[in-house]
Amino acid sequence: MLIKKGAEANLYLEPFKRVLHTAGEGKVIVKDRISKHYRTPALDLRLRESRTVLEAKLLSDAKRAGVPTPLVYEVDRVGMRIVMEFVEGKQVKQILDRLRPTERKKLCYTIGRQVARLHRAGIVHGDLTTSNMILRPDGRVYFVDFGLGGYSPSTEERGVDLHLLRRALQSIHFRIADQAYAAALSGYRQEFGGGAMEVIERAKDIESRGRYVSKEERTWR
Repeated sequence: MLIKKGAEANLYLEPFKRVLHTAGEGKVIVKDRISKHYRTPALDLRLRESRTVLEAKLLSDAKRAGVPTPLVYEVDRVGMRIVMEFVEGKQVKQILDRLRPTERKKLCYTIGRQVARLHRAGIVHGDLTTSNMILRPDGRVYFVDFGLGGYSPSTEERGVDLHLLRRALQSIHFRIADQAYAAALSGYRQEFGGGAMEVIERAKDIESRGRYVSKEERTWR
């Protein structure tokens, strides 16, 4: 069942037993990276394969860094798809505005700490929006959709991540954006330690430059 149609990939929610093994229970997410017909076939295959493999590795490495992410069950380098765990919960986008201030502050603090864990592990998410965060009933926050992510230790790329988070909060959660971002930065500073302020200041600098060029626009296709 198609649950999300994107510019780079489509997401399907399927029974485990249909996709992986007949003895399995529950559901899985299948991420199918779609072909771009304006690219030459050879380039299209190479880019789709590299992005598929990279995203699966990012999900696994993020988990090792202490950031909850879906388990990767299968990486199909021919079909250009990733089969992963279906995470039960609610998108942070759906609930953030409705939370009590103390709960919202705690949640955003946790999000900030998890972003710092990614950055300390040399990972940048590339699309830090509340649509790509799932709050589980047990209180854990899962990060999903690393399709625009990568590996980089640079202050610039880390600053872009924080800038994207701030921009997403201002766009979707404008009423509580300042408080939410401040709580996230508090968690980021606590977890990242020395050097956190350099990243935070770089995020401010990126915002002051004017129009932000998205990674999709910056990536050669």
